[in-house]
Amino acid sequence: MKLYKKESVQHVNATIEECWAFFSSPKNLQKITPETMGFQITDYDGKSMYPGQIIQYKVSPLAGIKIAWVTEITKVKDKSYFIDEQRFGPYAFWHHKHFFEATENGVKMTDVVHYGLPLGLLGRIMNTLIVKGKLKEIFAHREKMVNQLFNSK
Repeated sequence: MKLYKKESVQHVNATIEECWAFFSSPKNLQKITPETMGFQITDYDGKSMYPGQIIQYKVSPLAGIKIAWVTEITKVKDKSYFIDEQRFGPYAFWHHKHFFEATENGVKMTDVVHYGLPLGLLGRIMNTLIVKGKLKEIFAHREKMVNQLFNSK
């Protein structure tokens, strides 16, 4: 399986406490995900992120087809980083690190996603034709929404 990497960096005009409070709450994921993804949390315990937390979603990444996606929060360091990993879903491998670093002007937020697709050569073709662009679109939307929520004040 070939692994791919998607990395993004964004400045957030907020304190580390405000930034962490927003991003460590799974309920806020829907606020920064494109509506076209049909993103819906179907089950989680309502708590802020902690190691071992399971979050279940439905997503519609292509043609409105609903897919179940289950992630586990595997590591958390308060106000510093957390990692989510897919347990079941559309990827053969999904490992997403979220880093938060206080700066003199707010917070530097860095996301690093490593992902792999099923189906060998067909998966590599799908990444080139669809998946890579879709992830770019999702992260661009997220950047826009974070700017609206935090950086337009």
